[in-house]
Amino acid sequence: MRRYASFVIAGLCGLAVASSSPARDAVTSAPALFRVELGSQSSQPASGRLLLFAVDAKTARAAAKDGKVEEVDTNPFKPAQTAIAAREVTHLAPGQGITMDADAVAFPKAFSQLPPGDYLLQAVLDTHHDYNYHGRDAGDVVSPVVEAHLPGAMPRLVLDKVLPERGLWDFPKGALSPTTEKHLADAKAHLKPIDFVSPALSAFWGRSIHMKGWVLLPPGYDASGKTTYPVVYHTHGFGGSDRSEAATGLMAYGQMAEKAMPPMIWVLLDESSATGTHEFADSVNNGPWGEALTTELIPSLEKQYRMDGKASGRFLNGHSSGGWATLWLQTRYPKVFGGTWSTSPDPSDFHDFTGPDLYAPHANVYHRPDGTAYPLVRDKGKVYASFEQFAKMERVLGPYGGQMASFDWVFSPRGKDGRPMPMFDRDTGDVDPSVVAYWHDHYDIAHRLKTNWPALKPDLDGKIHLYVGTADTFYLDGAAHRLKAVLDGLGAKSSFHFLPNRTHFDLYVIGKDRQGLMKQIAWEMYAVARPGTQQSKQAAP
Repeated sequence: MRRYASFVIAGLCGLAVASSSPARDAVTSAPALFRVELGSQSSQPASGRLLLFAVDAKTARAAAKDGKVEEVDTNPFKPAQTAIAAREVTHLAPGQGITMDADAVAFPKAFSQLPPGDYLLQAVLDTHHDYNYHGRDAGDVVSPVVEAHLPGAMPRLVLDKVLPERGLWDFPKGALSPTTEKHLADAKAHLKPIDFVSPALSAFWGRSIHMKGWVLLPPGYDASGKTTYPVVYHTHGFGGSDRSEAATGLMAYGQMAEKAMPPMIWVLLDESSATGTHEFADSVNNGPWGEALTTELIPSLEKQYRMDGKASGRFLNGHSSGGWATLWLQTRYPKVFGGTWSTSPDPSDFHDFTGPDLYAPHANVYHRPDGTAYPLVRDKGKVYASFEQFAKMERVLGPYGGQMASFDWVFSPRGKDGRPMPMFDRDTGDVDPSVVAYWHDHYDIAHRLKTNWPALKPDLDGKIHLYVGTADTFYLDGAAHRLKAVLDGLGAKSSFHFLPNRTHFDLYVIGKDRQGLMKQIAWEMYAVARPGTQQSKQAAP
């Protein structure tokens, strides 16, 4: 699921659709029209998905620290608070404008149905069609925040600011821990970029496909020495990128320098793509990412760096979608890796897909059989958003890169139109049994383990370690319980930890130490590679 930041950065923690459809629900009033122009200071025409955001002015100002609102955007914990409208724009020339019907494609309702009042408006041209994954990023063109009374005279917004590229090391103030800051210069020097062109992926796509990330070398690493190191293959959750992986590397180096974590090489893998997260699954839509990692990238890295180069020294760790990816890699390639420590993984048993049972007769991801809504986001016992709200919101934000669209790109068969078949209908929430059957046979980890355990056991038994909070923000503890039950039923050795009252975002916290669980996991890995190792006293939170 969505994870807006690495576990070293405080953050928040989505669901898109295969197509856009009208959001006008029995609109009886005149359509809500807005004038959006591209500023004349732009040097060339622009294309992309034009998004218009509107929020109640009083509510927004009350939430702002100084009453000044410089940005109007969505909020995953208040999905219905901000209204969104969208349309595709091609070759909008500088100084040229369009009239946007904010009823045609909108969430949560057509703009003409919004309660009359004063609103703050902002327009964004998403030039890369990646708003569902990255939000606003470099190259997008935005307007100032404008106040308008709705309904009323047609508001005018001018796209006059191109968002700049952020530097790799431009982290928000206070995002890095004191330990990371202390060793920052050395950490950067020990962080080596990965830019590997995969033959398998390039053949699949018909163009060069780069696998990217970082290799973090431990303190004291000597390229000409004889010492080799265990390796942690780490990947991020939904919304992450090579930037968040770099931050993870900086954190890990600082902890190793303080001897709070053992000396290991960290391979920090970027699993983001134009379709969301590919999760290192071999997919008919995304291509053979698991094959490329295990047969191409890993052998290449082991030739370049002083790595143990054997299963007992190759470990996996990831959170959220990265948790699913690492759980998948361990169970799909058990001879390659010596264990996974997966945290809050996306659903590993599709009997509980963040709540809905995809295998139930007449399954629907929006509503239970009694008609009540399936929740999707919770915090401290309070439900903040439903499955339906997120699916419909992300349909408006665009057809690419959303969480559920990402699942379709990983798990689904390819449709006649060349795109992955959607698992559920975005209008009704009805599940497509034929698509779910494909998901079941190819990517339901619990099913795969249950079916193939005799063959998998010699290489997999004892290698699965899973952590999840009992109050997980996205209800991911349910599928984890089911996976544990399957493994227990098989008599398998595994390690499951259900951390009381922990959510998706505070799982790694032990006491006052935000990386406490990461330290614990690192020492457990190291003990497998170097039996008899005692955890350092500095590792104690």
